[in-house]
Formats: sequence, structure tokens, C-alpha cells
Amino acid sequence: MKRRIALGVGAAAILTVGGSVLLLGNHAPRYTFRIDSVTRGDVDMHVNTTGTLNAVVSVDVGTQVSGVIADLYADFNSEVKKGEVIARIDTTLLAQAVEDARAALAAARVKAENDERVYQREKLLVAQQLDSQAHLDSAMTAAETGQQAVIEAGSALDQAKINLAYATIRAPVDGTVINRAVNIGETVAASISSPVLYTIANDLTRMEVLATVDESDIGMISVGQRATFTVAAYPGRTFAGTVTQIRLAPVSIQNVTNYTVVIGVNNADLRLMPGMTADIAVDVGDARDVLRVANLALRFRPPAELVDSAALMRTRAGFARSRGTGDAESVMLPVTPAGVPGRAGRAEYGNSRHASPMLAHIIPPPKQEAVYGITDLYPEFERPAFELRHDAGLGRVWIEEPGNMLRPVFVRTGVSDGRFTEISSDSLKPGEEVVLGAWSKSSADASQSGLLGGAKGRFGRRF
Repeated sequence: MKRRIALGVGAAAILTVGGSVLLLGNHAPRYTFRIDSVTRGDVDMHVNTTGTLNAVVSVDVGTQVSGVIADLYADFNSEVKKGEVIARIDTTLLAQAVEDARAALAAARVKAENDERVYQREKLLVAQQLDSQAHLDSAMTAAETGQQAVIEAGSALDQAKINLAYATIRAPVDGTVINRAVNIGETVAASISSPVLYTIANDLTRMEVLATVDESDIGMISVGQRATFTVAAYPGRTFAGTVTQIRLAPVSIQNVTNYTVVIGVNNADLRLMPGMTADIAVDVGDARDVLRVANLALRFRPPAELVDSAALMRTRAGFARSRGTGDAESVMLPVTPAGVPGRAGRAEYGNSRHASPMLAHIIPPPKQEAVYGITDLYPEFERPAFELRHDAGLGRVWIEEPGNMLRPVFVRTGVSDGRFTEISSDSLKPGEEVVLGAWSKSSADASQSGLLGGAKGRFGRRF
């Protein structure tokens, strides 16, 4: 009897404990949230792209005459001065051409002198009425033709001398040889296009980055903006430059329109070399000491069962009244991947401090007469500066409330750097926690196909 009573009491205890566990488990939070705090700090917005380093002036040195390369006086990395001899083409045939032209000139002069004597003799005979006027006219024509032949022979001699002089290749500018395309003994043929012997960079202490900017970002670029970039050769170092030119010629790459932006760089230490690939960030806007949240908070979209519907309607109505619309539904804007409602993930900002055309004097354009060989200065493409907007769009963040529920807070969004976004809100203060993501604790929830969020996993569905 006592044994039966003990077994009954034990069974009752087990049922009581099991029931308590089940009851507590049913009331346990079904979701775990990833939380971050609203902070105050700086947000710098950049346009990121890639480009290639080049010398500001790079000259291809060719030849205007054909022949065999006889001598080379410059090699890779050689420092050369303007007018310095850097190569010579074999002059055997060219010198012979000069001699032939000189002989042809001498023969033309002899014939011209003889024709002149005949003409003078005919003039005397006609004056004495011993010959006809027709013979005099013929002699005069022959004499004039002979003089013209002398001029043509002299011109041919000059051309032969010029070709002989062209056999000596001289540096057109001061600079550094960055490419040598020929060797001694090679034959070069000057036809429609001049063959390239050398490439000379005028001044490697001043370089430029030719950056390719997508047409959707080009509106934020202006002459005078600051840019920073890195190269693979120096992974721990950041280089600085300034936008000096926006080229109007479009470049189509796989049906995407791009524009070339020139960034001037000071290379006084000669670390940068032509051809290096640069990862560039152009500073197009900034916000200092502003309220900001992580972009994940603006992109987060919770499942419907976590939303406090009453708080959502109150927030909608209050936000609509603050906008003066009176329509609570008007604030339900779709949140794009960039976290800015109603926009395609790109902010339309400008920066009056960086993009002002008055800043073009930071790196003045070089004198075109000395550098590019252009007589007149070509105009730089400068547009009016874009005003930096700190309330460019709308966004929504979520606050955790008791009972494992979420309350929305609508905010104005401003500058974004890809990680943080500037916000303005009367409801949020620095240090307040917002939700970045959520995942369910039960595997049963992970199998629900109607919930919004990411892929299934060991710990349930994530959002």
C-alpha cells in the first residue's frame, strides 16, 4: 500500500514538473534579436571606383623615315632632356639619296645655264631680223623651264637632307623613358602611322589617375573634390589626390555608360608607377557629429507576428500629421536595400564645401602650351555644386518592447557611408537600442514559408 502511494506521488510530481516546463516553454520568447545602439558621430559619403595611374604627359617617340636601327642611346628608366639624341637609324641609303639629289641639282643648273644662253642668242638674232619670233618664244620657254627645274632639284635636295636629319631621333620633351619598343638591328617602316620607338613620361612627380565612374554616380562628382586611393603595391598606405577634370566623352562598357574622371596626384617620392591599378574613394559629402544608425537597422523587415500593430498605427498617424498629409498610409514606403525608402539604393547628395567650382584652384590646370601642345586653354567641365541634404529620404527602424514585440520608428535619412546612415528623429536618442535582425528559436518556425527573411538554418529562420 505504501509503495503504491509513493509511486502515485512520484508520478504526480513528474506530471507537475513536466506541465510547468511546457507552460513556461510556451511563454518563452520565440525570437532572439540582434541589437545595436543609436550613436552620434561622423558619416563620410564616398563614390568608390577603380582607375589606372598614368603620367600627366606621355609622349610616343616615332620616326618619319624607314631604315634599320643602328644605335640606341636610351633604355628603360633613362632620364632624357629635350633635344637629346636617343636613337639613330642607319644613314647609308639616306646619305646616298642626298648625294643623288645634289647631282640632280647640278645637272639642272647646267641645263638651265645652257637654255639661258640659247635664249639670249635668239634675242640677238630676232633683233637683227635673222630669226623668227617663234624660235625666240621657244627659247624663252626652255629657259624658264630650266630655271623651274633648278628650283625643283633644290627642293628635292632639301627633302633628302631633312630625311637624313630625321635618321637621328631626339627626345621631344624632358622626362623618363618608360618604354623601349625596338632593338638594334630591327627595321622600322614609316608609312601612314609612325612606328613607336620610345615612350617618354614628361614628369613622374606629377601623375593622374584615370577613374571610370558610372553614370549613376557622375552627378555627385565635381572638380576640386578630394579623393583617396590605395594600390596593391603599398597595402598599408593611402594616397591623396584632387579631381581635376571630368571628361565629357562617354565610355560604354558592356552596355553600361561610364565617364572618365581625372584625379591629380602628387608623386614626389616616385612610389607610384604608371599602370598601377588604384581603388579610389571620392569624398562627395560628409556629416559631422550627427545621429546615426547601422544600415542593417534600416534594412531589417520583421515578420508580421512580431509587429505591435497598435504601436504601428500610432506611429503612422503621428508621422503623417508631422508631414501635414493626415494620411497614415502615406508613410508606408517600401524600404530599398540601401535602407532609404522609395529610392534605388543611391543617395542624391552633393557637397557644397567640396564640389564648389571655386575650388578648382586647388590644383590649377597646367599650362597647355608647355604640356599638351595646345595653344588655348581648354575649359574644365564644372557644374554648380550640389547642396548636401541631411533629410534626403525616409527610413524605418524597430525598437524591442516587452513581450517580444517590435515597435516601428520612422526617421529622416541623410548621408550614408555604406555602413552607417545619418538620421534625424525626435523619438530616438544616442544609446537607444534598435533591432538589426532576428531569428526564431524553434525549428517549426523555420519551416513556415510565409515569413519574410533569410535562409533556413540550424537555429531557425533568420531575418
